Amino acid sequence: MRTHWRDALIVTGVLSLAGWSVLRASPASAPPPQPPVVSTPVGKPPSDAIVLKDGVSLAGWVKAGTSDAAGWKPEGVAGGWTECQPGSGSIATRESFGDVQIHLEFATPDVIDGKDQGRGNSGVYIMGRYEVQVLDSYENPTYPDGSCGSVYGIAPPLVNASRPPGTWQTYDIIFRAPRFDAAGQKTESARVTVLHNGVLVQNNTEIPKATLAGLFGDEGASTGPIYLQDHGNRVRYRNIWVRRL
Repeated sequence: MRTHWRDALIVTGVLSLAGWSVLRASPASAPPPQPPVVSTPVGKPPSDAIVLKDGVSLAGWVKAGTSDAAGWKPEGVAGGWTECQPGSGSIATRESFGDVQIHLEFATPDVIDGKDQGRGNSGVYIMGRYEVQVLDSYENPTYPDGSCGSVYGIAPPLVNASRPPGTWQTYDIIFRAPRFDAAGQKTESARVTVLHNGVLVQNNTEIPKATLAGLFGDEGASTGPIYLQDHGNRVRYRNIWVRRL
């Protein structure tokens, strides 16, 4: 028996409506939860941040690799900064972090002394292993993967966003820790995104190994401290806060 095209169209329409009715009658999946509210006061850390340096105290820091008190200058009068005291050793947070958002401000010495890597040198080590370089890179050429905003020895910054010596600068860092399987084999490398003075200088950059001169040479951990390097220059830091991700 031949079916007229109009009859086929009617049957198709009925089946489609029946299917739509079934879908409409199916219980709806639960909507996703509302995101938690985080307040962001102007000029202040977010409400869920852990403040690591605000004011004069260095209570949350130790001399790196020890339980001794941090040896850096703990106060900046009204500025709330800490300053590396060359030869006193690097400092590290008492707390450990994995995936993390980091905000900090730094200033290299206002008196220019030295050049290349000898000028305003320090570093921010995440998990005590992965260094985002701090350097006075304002009109101070050096090897690209050692300049300010680099992942030291691995990835040069996309641009040089450095301000003049003695000027406060900002780092905003988003870090994803490496992943390991149950046998301890690495399945994903660490990754980092860095904004230097509000300018993107590292864009989800892969970090395949621990960088030089950190607290640890291995990668077999899921967390570690934030570590600020004593490289022999009086670099200052202030307004340091983090958010666990």
